[in-house]
Amino acid sequence: MATSAKVTKSESKNNHDAADEQADKEQQELIEQIDEVQNEIDKLNENASEEILKVEQKYNTLRQPFFKKRSDLIARIPNFWVTAFVNHPQVSALLNEDDEEALQFLTKVEVQEFEDIKSGYRINFYFDTNPYFTNDILTKEFHLNDTGDPSSQSTPIKWKEGKDLTKKGSSNKGKKRSHDEQESFFSWFCDHADAGADELGEVIKDDIWPNPLQYYLASEVDEETGGDGGEEELDDEGNFEDEEEPEE
Repeated sequence: MATSAKVTKSESKNNHDAADEQADKEQQELIEQIDEVQNEIDKLNENASEEILKVEQKYNTLRQPFFKKRSDLIARIPNFWVTAFVNHPQVSALLNEDDEEALQFLTKVEVQEFEDIKSGYRINFYFDTNPYFTNDILTKEFHLNDTGDPSSQSTPIKWKEGKDLTKKGSSNKGKKRSHDEQESFFSWFCDHADAGADELGEVIKDDIWPNPLQYYLASEVDEETGGDGGEEELDDEGNFEDEEEPEE
């Protein structure tokens, strides 16, 4: 009986091992099948991205006449762009008083996505004759190469004598910074250390450029609502959200 019992235990162990092996085999087959299905999904996603890119390219072309018309109208409003920048919470935090004075000569901002869109974009800043630099246009470009590595390049600013704002950081006080020193907004043009983390470029391209009017009008909305401009938020459609009345 003892021998029979030992054989039974041995057979039980063998059966258990065989069951585990079969389960592992079935799981591996399922993983391979899931991987095949995932590959099909990835192919569809890749095709979708290509189709979306084609649609975006088409509508980028269609938008151009409207962008031009908007720019022509904006050019007739004094200090439009500096007002929009000052009213934007992220951009205004980067501006000191000298920056604001220089940006009063900014007449036009233009975002140009490269033809294939995915490889990058440039931002052009057009200036009237001013006491700070001789450039009519300042440009910063962002590139994404085939390996996905971002880089940037920009127009060298031709500062007039004694007017280089990037060298006067210690004497400029930012409105929204407590630092003793603050870099000038114009330092952004020569900052290429980490193009992939250039938040200002993304803010201008994705937030301000699509609808700069909402930021130009932001101060007027604050005055009408009695707000201080620091608590109101924009909803997904670019409209100001109403504050909820506190419950009594």
